[in-house]
Amino acid sequence: MKQYFNFSWCLMLCLVGLSYTTQAQNIRVEAKLDQTKIKLGDQTVLRLMAHVPANGQVDFPVLADTISSKVQIVEMGKTDTLTDQNNPGVKTISRRYTITSFDAGLHMIPAYTFDSKEGKLNTQALPLEVTEVKVDTTKAIYDIKEPLAVSYSFMDWLRDNAKLVTFSVLGVLLIIGLIWYLIRKAKNKPVKAVPAKPAIPLDVMVLDRLKALRSQKLWEQGQVKTYHSELTDIIRDYLEKRYEINAMEQTSEEIFSGLKHLSITAGNMDKLRQMLLLADLVKFAKATPLHNENEQSMENAISFVVNTKPAPSTDHKVQNKDNEPV
Repeated sequence: MKQYFNFSWCLMLCLVGLSYTTQAQNIRVEAKLDQTKIKLGDQTVLRLMAHVPANGQVDFPVLADTISSKVQIVEMGKTDTLTDQNNPGVKTISRRYTITSFDAGLHMIPAYTFDSKEGKLNTQALPLEVTEVKVDTTKAIYDIKEPLAVSYSFMDWLRDNAKLVTFSVLGVLLIIGLIWYLIRKAKNKPVKAVPAKPAIPLDVMVLDRLKALRSQKLWEQGQVKTYHSELTDIIRDYLEKRYEINAMEQTSEEIFSGLKHLSITAGNMDKLRQMLLLADLVKFAKATPLHNENEQSMENAISFVVNTKPAPSTDHKVQNKDNEPV
């Protein structure tokens, strides 16, 4: 009787182990690249996928902003789940990452580890070849056409702005009369100390610099590299003063790494990323952006400063007799 009991117990353990092994074998993970060969600065999609039973679960690996020192992640997509139409008992969970590289050569996408209740599952490593952008030196270089000259005299301007000129003259006369009246009235009064002007807020100074840069119309005149260099210098100076990081001496990826722990929304980080990465392409890869891309960089810079500007100071508050802020 005792031998029969031991045999039954061993048989049960074997069946449980067999069931565990079968379930683990039903989970399969893989990694795919939409393109295994791209040009310098181009983008491709890395897809991580897990094929699991309908009631199974798996934990995806956590990827940082960079896959390696040569390959960066531009955007991380949402996780999608699809049921196999031919086999409803199996579902596929996938996640996509848009990646790029600014270094020519053959780079390896490493193997990634998925965690599940049944154990750890690894994907295969993938090669990514990045080729340099060839410049066709056989084609001629053409100068930028100058803008057409339009005859517009001072009288034309005066006629178009007659109301503005009239109100401006009246305003100047009114101000002169008011100043003359105040001077006569204050002749016998003691001179009061003029209070110091409040410091100009950081965001106001930066926005003024961006507006001044836009008014120069550098990229419209063919100075695309100068335009993006000055634009990124203004934003890097803002990042140094706003977040106290050494942005002027850091690469774009080092800046992103230093800011990812701060309370900056994903939308604002995307605007900063677009502006800095496009500037890197222009400065280091000699890329030629479209006109709307040049203007988009300026719009993203202004929006980033406005959305991340420091909160107004609340140190100076009106106080009542009990020294409590009103």
